Amino acid sequence: MGFLDSLQSALQGGQQGGGSNLLADALTSVGGYQGVLAMLQKSGLGDRVESWLSTNAANLPIAPDEIKAALGDQRLQQLASQFGIPLDQVAGVLAQHLPAAVDKASPDGVLATRNS
Repeated sequence: MGFLDSLQSALQGGQQGGGSNLLADALTSVGGYQGVLAMLQKSGLGDRVESWLSTNAANLPIAPDEIKAALGDQRLQQLASQFGIPLDQVAGVLAQHLPAAVDKASPDGVLATRNS
C-alpha cells in the first residue's frame, strides 16, 4: 500500500489522528503543519486556514493552484519525493487532504505540537 492509499484509508477510516499524523509526518521536511499553514497564511489564504482550525465552521476548500503558489516548486518537489508521487499531483493531493487532516489534528481549534 502506497502513501496515498494509507493516507486515504486513515482519513476515511476515522482512525484517531491516523491520517493527520501520517500527513504531518510527511510534511516534516517543509515545516510540518505549522510551516505549511504559515506559508498559506502569508499567501493570503488565512481564511481557509482559520476554517480548518475552527471548531464551529465548515472547512473551506483550497485549490491546487493556491497551494502551488503558496508553497513553491522546491517544497512541492520535496513533497513529491516523500509522497512517492509525480510532482504534478502533489498540490492536488494536498488540496484534497490537508483541510480534513488539519481539522482532525486540531480538535480544540489549536494544532497540538508534537514532540517526536
